[in-house]
Order: sequence, then structure tokens, then C-alpha cells
Amino acid sequence: MIQKVEGIHAELDEMWSYVQRKENQHWLWHAIDHKTGEILAYVFGKRRDAVFLKLKTLLEPFGITRFYTDKWGAYERHLPPEKQVVGKANTQKIERKHLTLRTRIKRLARKTICFSKLETMHEIVIGLFINRYEFGCCV
Repeated sequence: MIQKVEGIHAELDEMWSYVQRKENQHWLWHAIDHKTGEILAYVFGKRRDAVFLKLKTLLEPFGITRFYTDKWGAYERHLPPEKQVVGKANTQKIERKHLTLRTRIKRLARKTICFSKLETMHEIVIGLFINRYEFGCCV
């Protein structure tokens, strides 16, 4: 029997990078559609609850009925338990998206000589890439 999926299901995760030096961590928080793998929304910032809440606000118009997450505490604190599924089994698409982003944007690679000197430029470069290749917007 095929189970009907109602509403949008989203995978949420955060991706580490840095600006100028590795001690200055900068995170890309994003959500993708569990079925299609398309990015729904993204934000940049520290690994803090306040940044996750910005992403959550951007996701509200989608009417997401299920969130697939890892065990990061911000998800547990701010998502209703009945709408959240924790574990790596359902976050494979977003983890694959991380690999694609790290391969295509050298500023996101963990061991690289290409890095941003300013947070603004870091966010612009990554944001332009996402807008162009994920949303099809030539900005």
C-alpha cells in the first residue's frame, strides 16, 4: 500500500564554513523539500537558536507538515515534537546538497586556500550561487 504524503515535508540542516580564519565560524542554515530536493529557504549566521528562528519564519508560508532534522538542540527546542523526525535516515538529500555546495563553492571546502575575508562577501557569493543554480534567478 502506498502512503499518501500530505503537505510539504522538509529536511533542515546547518553547514559549517568560516570567514577569514577557522575560529570565525559562519553557518549556512537551509531547508529543502524532502521529495524534490529543492531549497526552500536559507539564512546565514552563527550556530544559535536566533538564526534558526529566522529560517523557521521564512518556512512558515510553506505550511510544512513534517521536519526531518539531526539532533541539534535548536530543532528540538523550537519545532513541535509531533512534526519532527530526528535521525540521519531522512536527511540524506540535504547532506548530499552539502557535498555539492562544498564541491562547487571552494569557500565552503573544509581544507582550502580560498576563503572570504568579510562575512558580507561570504554571504553574497554563496547566496548568488544558490539563487542562480537552485532558483534559476540571474541576480
